[in-house]
Amino acid sequence: MPSGSRPYVLVRSCVLPLDLYYRVEEHVWVRPELDGTATLGFSDVAQTVAGAILHVTFRPLGRRYAVGAPVAVLESAKWLGALRTPVAGQLVAVNERLLTDAGLVNRSPYRSGWLARLAPDDLARDLAALLTGQAAAEAYAAYMERRNLDECVHCEGYELP
Repeated sequence: MPSGSRPYVLVRSCVLPLDLYYRVEEHVWVRPELDGTATLGFSDVAQTVAGAILHVTFRPLGRRYAVGAPVAVLESAKWLGALRTPVAGQLVAVNERLLTDAGLVNRSPYRSGWLARLAPDDLARDLAALLTGQAAAEAYAAYMERRNLDECVHCEGYELP
């Protein structure tokens, strides 16, 4: 692991930072921020399964969204799907860079390719329903085995967490 990087594990060549919270079945991660907000994004597995992301659209800022509500829609040549928030709260920011460079989701799923940020209603409650650390890695390994998923593919310029 390069110096200064966040700790991560590899599951079938897929990068999974150990300090994030995951909803494995939906390939969504959550990062609690120091200001009390929660940043959401798609995992390395998601960017591999979806292929090259071509377009991202976002739901309106300032509105409250329940757990499971879509806050963004992503489209690739072979896939169209929603980022469903695992955290209830008000949508306070979206990654506007993705409007002109949606490929950041592929190249930097844990840094520059984040998708949305919410001011959570009850972050502790919502995080308790997610997996983190080694438990998330084990769940991803089991998920990929059940789904017979191949190893992750990283595009040129892929950034480690």
